[in-house]
Amino acid sequence: MAGTKNHDYHILPPDIWPLLGALSALIMTSGGVLYMHDIAAGKFVLPIGFAGVLLTMFSWWTNVVKEAHQGHHTPVVQLHLRYGMILFIASEVMFFVGWFWAFFDFSLFPSELAEVVGGQFPPKGVEAVLDPFDLPLLNTLILLCSGTTVTWAHHALIHGDRDGLKKGLWATVLLGLLFTSIQAYEYAHAPFAFGENTYGSAFYMATGFHGFHVIIGTIFLIVCLKRAYNGDFTPRQHFGFEAAAWYWHFVDVVWLFLFISIYIWGGWGAPIH
Repeated sequence: MAGTKNHDYHILPPDIWPLLGALSALIMTSGGVLYMHDIAAGKFVLPIGFAGVLLTMFSWWTNVVKEAHQGHHTPVVQLHLRYGMILFIASEVMFFVGWFWAFFDFSLFPSELAEVVGGQFPPKGVEAVLDPFDLPLLNTLILLCSGTTVTWAHHALIHGDRDGLKKGLWATVLLGLLFTSIQAYEYAHAPFAFGENTYGSAFYMATGFHGFHVIIGTIFLIVCLKRAYNGDFTPRQHFGFEAAAWYWHFVDVVWLFLFISIYIWGGWGAPIH
């Protein structure tokens, strides 16, 4: 009787992945520092740490999927998984707040930062900015459409329409890949480079990290698509897909703020490339 389970929580058995993940993260960040300081060892340490992080993520989430199949994801466990995802997205929101804060600090107070931006914004040295109503507007429409298709997939899953789930996920993944391709083309033809001035640095850091999140979200949805073909999700238990949908909507909302703040307002009055 001492080992009888009389609660809805899932007590995890001892596992190597938390320790390996922590060590891999330490190795990866240390390798990144070495690489940025042009130390030769960084070229080897950074990939090793990154590979360890990827292995940890794959193995850990594989275990989570197995636990769901074994019936360990009770309503209480699912609720706490939701809390964890909400807190993760909240931390991502604060991450982007930092980049918006930096951009608005430079743009709203150019006279107080004359030594940095030359008393104007966009600062001196930026001969032209990207036309917000060209590729950026197209990418905005693509992301808004992808938010619609992932919602379609979610509603299809809730109503037991597995064909609609797959079609919605396929459409969202393709739209995500299209967005990333257009942004890569935009970067290749941008009239300013990263690191030359505060405008270019803030622009590439904010939009670049958003693009990185789009890539992560696309991978997240590809995994969900594979699981949909495996028959993993049910109308009553599909938090893995729900978390991916939340993350994708977060990416959508951040882009709307980026489009309005950096592309439209941030380049207002400057020559268009």
